[in-house]
Amino acid sequence: MNDRRVVVTGLGTVNPVGGDVESTWRGLLDGVSGIGPITAIDASDLPSQIAGEITDFDVEAFMPRRQARRMDRYGQLFWVAAGEALDDSGIAYEPDDPAAYRAGVVVGSGIGGVATFEEELTTLLEIGPHRLSPFGIPKIIANMAGGQVSIDFNLYGPNTTAVTACAASANAIGDAAAIIARGSADVMVAGGADAAITRFAMGGFAQARALSTRNDDPQGASRPFDAGRDGFVMAEGAAALVLEEREHALMRGANVYAEVIGYGMSADGYHVTLPRPGGGGAARAMQSALDDAGIVAEKVSYLNAHGTSTAANDVTETMAIKTVFGDHAYRVPISSTKSMTGHLLGGAGAIEAVASVLAIRDRVVPPTINLTDPDPECDLDYVPGEARSVDVQYAMSNSFGFGGHNVVLLFRSP
Repeated sequence: MNDRRVVVTGLGTVNPVGGDVESTWRGLLDGVSGIGPITAIDASDLPSQIAGEITDFDVEAFMPRRQARRMDRYGQLFWVAAGEALDDSGIAYEPDDPAAYRAGVVVGSGIGGVATFEEELTTLLEIGPHRLSPFGIPKIIANMAGGQVSIDFNLYGPNTTAVTACAASANAIGDAAAIIARGSADVMVAGGADAAITRFAMGGFAQARALSTRNDDPQGASRPFDAGRDGFVMAEGAAALVLEEREHALMRGANVYAEVIGYGMSADGYHVTLPRPGGGGAARAMQSALDDAGIVAEKVSYLNAHGTSTAANDVTETMAIKTVFGDHAYRVPISSTKSMTGHLLGGAGAIEAVASVLAIRDRVVPPTINLTDPDPECDLDYVPGEARSVDVQYAMSNSFGFGGHNVVLLFRSP
């Protein structure tokens, strides 16, 4: 990071475990699984019939129906998370407020409006182009979640989108922090969302052999680092953080959760879906984040793992951690909150950043549930079963995406 320091002053989320930050955090600490049988679509002929659905989400509790109909579900979810984060931060701008020109948005999404895409394509093929919605394209494109938040919350500063698969919202947070650090903004809303529990997405990921098919045991299906894991569990949701230049935050008396001190990236350059064997790419991203922060690995007191519950990821991530942390790899508490939330795709990095920040705030780390038969190759301390009190001063959050995108964030206690 540059000379301008960046802090977290607001948090927001909606996901399968909770409809806001505090209910989500309680659920994570209690080891609550948000996974169940799919109800949103007919999944009877799909190999994977389980997912992390948000079953009680009523968008009209947050916005008028007319506005909601112009947004895909992924955009609605991000809008709600961003609104919670801004409320939490105490930041609100009136139209043309001069300060609003120094506030922006970075959103991450892996797929964007895939539900709308399916609906519009069905209309095109079954009825014809004359029945396509004029809002179809704006609902589909991945940048529109950030665009809509900018419009509705009067954020006129930098506005961009990361589309780096499962690393997207971690990229969004890192990019937003860099924007503030270099002086281009004072406040940024950063995070991500996906809502890909659709027949096309579920079927496509299943054909890629990425999804769990433990259909008879939904809550036990996401089991990172366990010998019985058989793929990730699709989930929907969003999370957002308000990032702020430190002096700006202190001058207005803001509550500071944590400081963003490190951002590392690398490319595996290996395969469209598989991580590079040995975890060399992930290790380089982790080391880059440590170098950016100017600290050694031994300082890290909690690591929120990417931990997808896939055969390849969990082993290679373990190897990467050992490469970077050395002997400290066996001492640092590591957990995968995907064991409870499922995999939010482009929203995963943001909700895991929220969990990392809250671990710093409350000095407690969430567990990895369903870890009953550890893979012998995954032999680190993954905090199995129950949350643990830990004096978290430095927290690392890993996010790795299809295509070999590796992103790592580092947070420090304020």
